[in-house]
Amino acid sequence: MNVSTTSRATFRSALHAGRRGFSLIELLVAIGVVAVLAAIAIPRIDLDAYKVSAAVRAVTSSLTYAQRLAVSLQHDVRVAFDSANSRLRVHEDLDNDNVMDPGERVTYTPLDNGVVFGIGPAPAFTFGGNTFNMLGQQGGLPMLAFRRDGSASENAGFYLNAVRAVAAGNPSKTRAGEVVRSSGRVIWYSYGSFAWVRGD
Repeated sequence: MNVSTTSRATFRSALHAGRRGFSLIELLVAIGVVAVLAAIAIPRIDLDAYKVSAAVRAVTSSLTYAQRLAVSLQHDVRVAFDSANSRLRVHEDLDNDNVMDPGERVTYTPLDNGVVFGIGPAPAFTFGGNTFNMLGQQGGLPMLAFRRDGSASENAGFYLNAVRAVAAGNPSKTRAGEVVRSSGRVIWYSYGSFAWVRGD
């Protein structure tokens, strides 16, 4: 009985010895190291580029969704570019009359905070220097329609930019989206090193 009690006591003390905590000095050193690493890393994170890339993905998703919807529903789906509210408007035009009638579904895709439609300080891409380079209009907004075969109503182009980059006169955050009429596909270009380069 005595031996059993002794071995249990020895086991408990060995268990407690393994549960040693951190001293205050060790904790302060760890916090200091993390703070120094954060101070070095945070200025190097390019939040504007991240936001513009997120907006590129959102716009691509919205345009692809509109195209697929037009094919599956077999009627026009219109995408209007609302610069004032920094968003896209997708309209399921059941009767193909370019009017938002009651009962026709309308959805919106907002751009990320800090991202707007606009060319900013970058030079014009091949499709033109306007923010929206398309002829279609709906309710006073530039508009692109997707047809039942997945094609777009026209070759079109537009620009996305970071608000802070525009204010700073920095063209490197500018993205140009080009919609190909025959396929309805959007191709992205970014401006950097004094030239437009394909890809986000």
